[in-house]
Amino acid sequence: MSEQTQQPSPELFFQTLNSYQRTAALKAAIELDVFTAVGEGARTPSELAARCKASERGTRILCDYLVIIGFLTKEGGSYGLTPDAAVFLDRRSPAYMGGVTEFLLSPMLTDGYKDLAAVVRAGTTQMGEGGTVAPENPIWVKFARAMVPMMMPAAQQIAQVLNEGGGRELKVLDIAAGHGMFGITIARENPRARVVALDWPNVLTVAKGNAERAGVADRYTTIEGSAFDADFGAGYDVVLLTNFLHHFDPPTCETLLRKVHASLAEGGRAVTLEFIPNDDRVSPPVPAAFSMMMLGSTPAGDAYTFAEFERMFRNAGFSHSEFRPLVATPEQLIIARK
Repeated sequence: MSEQTQQPSPELFFQTLNSYQRTAALKAAIELDVFTAVGEGARTPSELAARCKASERGTRILCDYLVIIGFLTKEGGSYGLTPDAAVFLDRRSPAYMGGVTEFLLSPMLTDGYKDLAAVVRAGTTQMGEGGTVAPENPIWVKFARAMVPMMMPAAQQIAQVLNEGGGRELKVLDIAAGHGMFGITIARENPRARVVALDWPNVLTVAKGNAERAGVADRYTTIEGSAFDADFGAGYDVVLLTNFLHHFDPPTCETLLRKVHASLAEGGRAVTLEFIPNDDRVSPPVPAAFSMMMLGSTPAGDAYTFAEFERMFRNAGFSHSEFRPLVATPEQLIIARK
């Protein structure tokens, strides 16, 4: 029997035009604490309405919609948490991520897509003043305060990679440190690691607070300013470049990487965490789609393939680049050796 040809359908078109409702529904559910309420045992529309201080009609429609898009389950008239919602959206979970909406749904980011046709025509963000990479942009304070839960799986795996073979002495430079948890996690796991964090002064306030709470403040120092202008110093065993290079075009990345190369001790490593699509640039979906984030929010950033990163590191003087897959995160690791 010949394979039947699927008939064209407007369903994807309709779903995509209305996808703003998915964002709005998830944001509302987090604000109302629906997932925590379900996790604590409120399961029916009336129970959830009382717990969330909302109308029963609105709660029922919202929860049904959350079932449709995959965040809740429903059996009879009773709602439950999906495994993902239980881990990431119940406020009682140590991996709770609800707070990331403060950054990812901040008006500065979302406003960059109000006229995407204009962005595409120009090939660059229409935010003005450098978009998210403008000097001392306050959005990075929001990032530092909101994004720790999302970054911790990668931070813990990076610390394990760098501490392989025991707790040897490590001098670490954390460029664009943000919340600081990549360097802080290394220091927490290795009592002989010393970390220097570089970022704008207002962002470093958040990182220093996190270092204090983690008990590593005595091995945590800072450099204020731009990664392109500040004096790094020298003799680092590791330089961390986490979620940074994607903001810039390859020539700008190579300029920074030459500076990183010069700051490393012989045999030192540059450790890069990035959204890395396959060579086809359309898979896997999350890393590949990250290029759209860069189109709307930066002058020239992109989601680069491993081959593109490898070329940048080689042009900057690094001898070898190694791809390291990570688990429980859409991002991957590149380790480049001096």
